[in-house]
Amino acid sequence: MNPYVFKIGNFGLTWYSLFILTGIILAFIFIRSEAKKFGIKTDFISNLVFWTVIFGLIGARAYYVIFNWNYYSAHLNEIIKIWEGGLAIHGGLLAGLVVIIIYCKKRKVETLRILDIISPYVLLAQGIGRWGNFFNKEAYGVATTYEALKNMKIIPDFVIYGMNINGIYYTPTFYYEFLWCMLGFIVILIIRKIKYIKLGQQLGIYMMWYSTGRFFIEGLRTDSLMLGYFKMAQLMSIILFIAGFILIIVEIRKPKLESLYNKPKLKDKKVEIVNL
Repeated sequence: MNPYVFKIGNFGLTWYSLFILTGIILAFIFIRSEAKKFGIKTDFISNLVFWTVIFGLIGARAYYVIFNWNYYSAHLNEIIKIWEGGLAIHGGLLAGLVVIIIYCKKRKVETLRILDIISPYVLLAQGIGRWGNFFNKEAYGVATTYEALKNMKIIPDFVIYGMNINGIYYTPTFYYEFLWCMLGFIVILIIRKIKYIKLGQQLGIYMMWYSTGRFFIEGLRTDSLMLGYFKMAQLMSIILFIAGFILIIVEIRKPKLESLYNKPKLKDKKVEIVNL
């Protein structure tokens, strides 16, 4: 399977880069559209997404390099080659979160509202980005058989054939995560319509949803980043799941009409409208 969409001389566009870029662009379009509903300016969203993506990529790469330092310490020139793969989503999420918090505080915009707006579209981008792993022949799981994959009924033939690497079929964990992210994307968009959904709850659901799927999917992978005997993605999943659960509980305990995501109409004089 060719990892390049096209290549001219030393320059080429990889499928990995294309899928990541596609995910980012789609997420930005949807985020901008949702933000407009709350009077959040496009310039603010454009700048926020730009810096979040830049530092998110740096964080994702740094996280990956740190846990593979034995290799990269001897191949320093390869650290910048992110187009060849090697981005750790948890590193990107942590770096992106820091950027969003700082930027929102500086601009005096509700941080939880922005994080809620972004949450489902992060899942969308993550799911799309996983197809880059497919073309790079990475992020797959344990060895299996064609029959076992075919019998699952949910895996397309081209994915099964693509998982035949050097004559051995592998578990397409990238595909499982793609499906999980897409389902989570739809679930959060549905939950978003609930009238009394509170700020922070979509973020909490994202953290719990993604962490649940990633924990079990990571158990099938053979290329995990390790901390001693533990898989880092599973440890981070546990931490994020607990944090998301606490966030949801804290918001639930607030008065029914306090800190709502779906702002009430201006004619409802009983509720204070918070301006961004």
